[in-house]
Amino acid sequence: MGIALLAGIGFSAPAGWSQSASNAHAGGITINTNGSRLGIGVQDVTPDRAKALKLKEERGAEVTMIMDNSPALKAGLKPGDVILDFNGKPVQGMAHLQHLVGETPPGTEVKLGVWRNGQSLTLLATTVRATVIETPGGIVDIGGMTMTMPPMPPEPPMPPVNIDIPVIVTMVHSSALGLDEESLQPDSQLAEFFGVKDGVLVKTVARDSPAEKAGFKAGDIIVKIGDAKIGNTHDVTAALRSRPDRVLPVTVVRNKKEVALSVALEDRRNARRF
Repeated sequence: MGIALLAGIGFSAPAGWSQSASNAHAGGITINTNGSRLGIGVQDVTPDRAKALKLKEERGAEVTMIMDNSPALKAGLKPGDVILDFNGKPVQGMAHLQHLVGETPPGTEVKLGVWRNGQSLTLLATTVRATVIETPGGIVDIGGMTMTMPPMPPEPPMPPVNIDIPVIVTMVHSSALGLDEESLQPDSQLAEFFGVKDGVLVKTVARDSPAEKAGFKAGDIIVKIGDAKIGNTHDVTAALRSRPDRVLPVTVVRNKKEVALSVALEDRRNARRF
């Protein structure tokens, strides 16, 4: 599993709390990511891959998947391409490329130096903002899918507290399953909305991934892998590592009903998505 920490994320605090959050809504919850994305999955170029791809140098980031309706798809990127340069800067690996994309303002047209079938070519892509938003009475935007959010009751007033509260939200990408996932806080409003006490929210499903082939959908809540109860993303990691078989029974909650899925794992170690 590759783990990505998204910068510029904030939750709006209840009335009377002081906190900086982009586009925060009083009395509700707002999650904002101010970085950019291309909508691709990549992995580092190993010596064996560099030789197989006939690369002159052992560097760059090999594209492993392309998301639907993404900037990468519109630019013409394909799985198997190796991104060698980003806007004129040599790309050393997947972490370096993720940094370069993340620090680029959304809506920027960038030049991608790509190696494909033994030849160099240049593609143009326009970055987009990576944003997930939840507001009472509004919507939850999960990987391009929107759902109506019922209004929540107003929160009781709280006494003023003159402190800034740092908030860190981690999103985990499971390269084995092909999912972006996030833990639901036990008994939270969002957990109540999905009809569960806790679990792991599927935010996006990668194209042609084991999860997509198994029937996973954005908005599913993973509650069980095999006989193991899933309460957070750490439970998912532990369950995958503890099972030697490559076909896993997974139980998800969809539309407040349990659905049984069976996923056949592939060996896609060290992949990262952004």
